[in-house]
Amino acid sequence: MSSIETLYQHYLSHPTVCTDTRSIVHGCLFFALKGEKFNANTFAAQALEQGAAYAIIDDKTYQKNEKCILVSDVLTTLQDLARYHRDQLNIPVIGLTGSNGKTTTKELINAVLSQKYSTFATKGNLNNHIGVPLSILSITQQTELAVIEMGANHQKEIEFLCSIAQPTHGLITNIGMAHLDGFGGFEGVKKGKAELFDYLKKHQGITFVNRNSAYLMEMTEKTGLKKVIYYGTEASNTISGKLIKSDPFIELSWNNGSDSFKTEVHLTGTYNFENILAAICIGHFFEVSPIDINAGLSHYLPNNNRSQITKTDTNTVICDFYNANPSSMAAALNNIESLSSNHKTVIIGDMFELGKESFAQHKLIIQQAEMLHIDTLIFIGKHFQESKQEHKGHFFTTPAEAQEFISKHPINNSLVLLKGSRGMALEQLLPLL
Repeated sequence: MSSIETLYQHYLSHPTVCTDTRSIVHGCLFFALKGEKFNANTFAAQALEQGAAYAIIDDKTYQKNEKCILVSDVLTTLQDLARYHRDQLNIPVIGLTGSNGKTTTKELINAVLSQKYSTFATKGNLNNHIGVPLSILSITQQTELAVIEMGANHQKEIEFLCSIAQPTHGLITNIGMAHLDGFGGFEGVKKGKAELFDYLKKHQGITFVNRNSAYLMEMTEKTGLKKVIYYGTEASNTISGKLIKSDPFIELSWNNGSDSFKTEVHLTGTYNFENILAAICIGHFFEVSPIDINAGLSHYLPNNNRSQITKTDTNTVICDFYNANPSSMAAALNNIESLSSNHKTVIIGDMFELGKESFAQHKLIIQQAEMLHIDTLIFIGKHFQESKQEHKGHFFTTPAEAQEFISKHPINNSLVLLKGSRGMALEQLLPLL
């Protein structure tokens, strides 16, 4: 069995890690991970043929030559290697979690910090027990600052990810109704996310906290955090801000305690105002100039189907179909209500991982949507279907059924909100809009 120290020497010579034979990079280390429906040990030889320098496996059956490095468990080895690599890095690492807005906030922070530093930020949403190790192993000696996104759907997950990423600074975007099933309810969500605060307190880290959030303030006090930088709307914060407009894009003013500035960001949704303030606060802390902070924000263009406005031939679509939970869904509905348009359409899909709260939460969203000034309401998914008899709007079990309806009843000259959980795959409706 190979030791982490020995494996790390291979990593230093071959610092690219791959876990999928469809994206092998010549000279990489291939980690043969196992899943419920696959065993990548069976692809070790193929990975080597495609140019991998070594294949890390945990099944002796597939150890064909010295290029196949046998370990007791590939996933644990990947995590341990990332932890070992992190130990060698002497740079600030900003750990980021939250119920909503993690990826957008991470992108905004990176857009600001990269104006002054050589940065690394989590690619996409590689924020779980596999993604975080892969992210850490992507940090090079040239990196001056890293922003690592951490996601979780159960207790102790953030604690574990912190043991790998070892953040020196941290931020929780917000606390909302997400992954209620895995966390065991809303109080469980607060407890799970607070594991980042616990880690930062234990390791004398610095925390950035939104003073406008009662939940985050409560958690800050409960954890006993000492090194805290506050942002929010009140002038007493290190960074304070005021929303000027958000139709369609956000414009805000902000103050660093001595001077005021104004910026516009290519994001829709008032809920993104606090995500932008977080990026400003972190940029200010790391001594990025106000001019460069504004440049980073104004040049940021969302391309990840989160609060992204897309103009089609016939409509303006708010593409927000990467994920959904009751908190983000309610915010998205409030946002489309605040935007000006002669015709509005809401197409929303089921929200997953809500457990026993699912029926009640879907019903609340239907009720909220009905109260808004929306011309066309379309609900998709079995959870929304459960309340079909009591409410107005068009209800469909699958996106395919909705596709057929929209094909026969085209939506034109409308502002459209398209939002649902990732598993609903609502992007398939976009060509019809």
